[in-house]
Amino acid sequence: MKVANVSQAPAVKLHVLKDACAQCSARELCLPLGLTDEELQRLDDLVGSRQKLKRGEHLYRYGDHFSAIYAIKVGFFKTDVITEDGRDHVTGFQMNGEILGMDGISGDSYTCNAIALEDSEVCVIPFADLEHLSTTVPTLQRHFHRVMSREIVRDHGIMMLLGTLRAEERLVAFLLNLSQRYAARGYSPTEFHLRATRDEIGSYLGLKLETVSRALSQLQDSGLILVQQKYIRITALDGLKKMLQHAQAC
Repeated sequence: MKVANVSQAPAVKLHVLKDACAQCSARELCLPLGLTDEELQRLDDLVGSRQKLKRGEHLYRYGDHFSAIYAIKVGFFKTDVITEDGRDHVTGFQMNGEILGMDGISGDSYTCNAIALEDSEVCVIPFADLEHLSTTVPTLQRHFHRVMSREIVRDHGIMMLLGTLRAEERLVAFLLNLSQRYAARGYSPTEFHLRATRDEIGSYLGLKLETVSRALSQLQDSGLILVQQKYIRITALDGLKKMLQHAQAC
């Protein structure tokens, strides 16, 4: 299968890259602190293209040849796999400043599908070039290792909550996770839109669609959140945190 046909921007010069990354939450990967001017120039040569995707387009598909990882500059994605009975199972949601494609590092192909949930833009990072550059630029290598470790820790956290929490508590953990990630990007931690459908959220959390809808209603009835279609307003952030802490302590 082929990657979706998406437009590519021409390579950007270093001063342009710096100006763009100064306003980009993906700058943590693209411009780690401590690089010399020469190292920045080499990194500029590496991160030389961007891809734009429309909502619903695939960045890559299961089985596609692995060649690059992608830093999300703008937008929101989901990753999923097809189960043996033909159902889509959502394995993660990724937003601007996060990395897609690391599932392909251990082999020669991607092990899931990556799909844009809204109009998005990613920076393409050819992995072979990144790997080579990382061996000669220790600062970049350490930074990339931190990024990989962060993804692993997050995946482990999700596995733990799926195995120990009840339906309503899983949803609370999901909302708090989104809240923290939005806050880290300078957005409101208490007001945001869900880019995923309730069915996709249920697939991710191991819940049925009706269970997700019921849990949202219960949290709203309890005065913890306000729900208007995909708009979420957390009205009692401390209340959600206490609820999750109590569940984890039990």
